[in-house]
Amino acid sequence: MCGILALISGNIESHDTAIDLHEALYALQHRGQDACGIATSDNSGRISSLKGRGLASAVFQDGALIPTLPGFMGLGHLRYPTAGTSSNAETQPFYVSSPYGLLFSHNGNLLDTDKHKEYLKDEAHRHINTDSDSEIMLQVFASQLLQTNKRRVDEEDLFTGLEQMFKRTIGGFAFCGMVAGFAIFGARDPHGIRPLVIGSRPNPDGKGMDHMLASESVALDQLGFTGIEDIKPGQAVIIPKGGSPIFRQVHPQLSYSPDIFEFCYFSSPNSIIDEISVYKSRQSMGFKLAKTIRETLGQEVVDSIDIVVPIPDSGIVPALSVAEALNRPYRHAFSKNRYIFRTFIMPTQEKRRKGVQSKLNPVRSELKGKNVLLIDDSIVRGTTSLQVCNMAREAGAKKVYFASSSPPVTHPHIYGIDLATSTELVAHKRDRKSIAEVINADEVVFLSLEDLEASCAELSPRPNQGFEVGVFCGRYATPVSQGYLERLEKTRGKPKSIDRNHDGAFITIGDSITTHP
Repeated sequence: MCGILALISGNIESHDTAIDLHEALYALQHRGQDACGIATSDNSGRISSLKGRGLASAVFQDGALIPTLPGFMGLGHLRYPTAGTSSNAETQPFYVSSPYGLLFSHNGNLLDTDKHKEYLKDEAHRHINTDSDSEIMLQVFASQLLQTNKRRVDEEDLFTGLEQMFKRTIGGFAFCGMVAGFAIFGARDPHGIRPLVIGSRPNPDGKGMDHMLASESVALDQLGFTGIEDIKPGQAVIIPKGGSPIFRQVHPQLSYSPDIFEFCYFSSPNSIIDEISVYKSRQSMGFKLAKTIRETLGQEVVDSIDIVVPIPDSGIVPALSVAEALNRPYRHAFSKNRYIFRTFIMPTQEKRRKGVQSKLNPVRSELKGKNVLLIDDSIVRGTTSLQVCNMAREAGAKKVYFASSSPPVTHPHIYGIDLATSTELVAHKRDRKSIAEVINADEVVFLSLEDLEASCAELSPRPNQGFEVGVFCGRYATPVSQGYLERLEKTRGKPKSIDRNHDGAFITIGDSITTHP
């Protein structure tokens, strides 16, 4: 799971695009904390880029390096590492000089990378420099675009290249791209699994309109973009310099199945995804979860609960609804250190365990002597849940009940969220009682998959709205081979390799590279 951005100014003489992209990275920082980058282009097509491992504040030195990125158009990326390596070589935006100077920011996973690697090696004769399927996608697109054999590219050439690339790819993805000095573009997979939105605003210099693409609407809202709309499944958009967005269906829509994990966990509650409010969907999850808690635990237990406590941050909204529906007091009994990585993406179980202890701290006065109902967005490996239950008990809680506003996670996520191998999942071959024992809770309650889907679908303007829910049941939106799942299990079972020799940020300006420790 990553955050992607693209911005083109109505003023082609502007050099301030990187300022807005930098601000937008902070709005999407929750989507990726491993690495980030910005690449810009001026009107002559000269490319400048800065990217590196770490949070946006560290890589860009709190904005001090932004003046080194002049240009009127640019891309941004926030990397969340999936299976494989985690190094500067994997940071985006990716760049290839041929043809036309192409740059690419990608979110999601391809499920057929081996086929593409063979094509790029044996037919296209293009060099692959990383283990990232994002680079593979860029190289496939570049190889298709090269077949135009033209000195300059136009919008029709880009659409044709995208159509040909889509014919070759299977997976869940969204991406933004840039042709240096000419246009930005973006597209979304034929099932709409990964999100992508577009908006516009009057240029601050009074020269036309600015246009921006982003993973989530919250980034556009923050920068004053309006008229926000979703890129549709299988749809692409191109915004040439000095022009307006041009939309085209580059692949038939196969379904409309946004990843439901965006709503219950990953996205900002401020965002609207596919015309569904993330905040309101989490409210609905909480109300439906309260009904399940009452039915599962019984009214006597519900009446004995002294406080309802959210696990921040994504547990806050559903916990408010649970407390309201059960008529029990709501308390923030865990404070969160907001300067720690999202622990479920840490590479080892031991680091995740220590990360939880660093991330959450109990408010002992609220927990001591209480029967506590903890609310979280999900239970994956159980690392966070176990630590939280233990902390509540150590703080003096009498009873600890744990409720999840999503169903048990039983299958691997294959579209860009590296949750765990199947055997690492706490729900793997365990029933509700067994899971409670593992995480040291008196009882565990899960929202049903039916209720989770309904919480989002009821807010959708589309009738019979579907979702990608494979992580909860194994029914994925796209075809997926058993061989792919087996390879994924093997890859995720290994600790991520980290390039210790290339930490920090590096700037690319034209042909020069400067490293910043």
